[in-house]
Amino acid sequence: MSGPQTLDRAGIESRIPHRGSMCLLEKLEGWDAQRIHCSTTTHRDGANPLRTASGLLAPNAIEYAAQAMALHGGLTAGAGQAPSAGYLASVRSVRLGVERLDTVEGAMQVHATRLSGDDRQVLYEFNVADGTGRSLASGRAVVVLNTPLTPTEKPA
Repeated sequence: MSGPQTLDRAGIESRIPHRGSMCLLEKLEGWDAQRIHCSTTTHRDGANPLRTASGLLAPNAIEYAAQAMALHGGLTAGAGQAPSAGYLASVRSVRLGVERLDTVEGAMQVHATRLSGDDRQVLYEFNVADGTGRSLASGRAVVVLNTPLTPTEKPA
């Protein structure tokens, strides 16, 4: 395992495809070959790009978890090797513990654990919790790697 054990928002942003306000994670708390733990308070930001007139709804926790998975993939890539491009293919067994994330006090804790995978796809389990450990959202996600998007054909 190589790479930093902690990162700030700028360090995270340099390792995932999300930039500016769309980079939702603020701190890498720790990681190893199977797990990652990040934290953030961006769910409280009125300018959060995922926020609607109804607030920041709980299903958006999946995006927080997906960004942690992307960061994990980048950190676990071999030395000198670029991380694989990944696409969230499916989420399963999602459980939501709240209606809205923007009402959660303090920092959210974003955890992801790699359960299995190869060079084509990875299965993660995730949990987004509040500072007391109460689960806000949890589930499993499949990330498909190295799959080029085919250009959309235009009708004649």
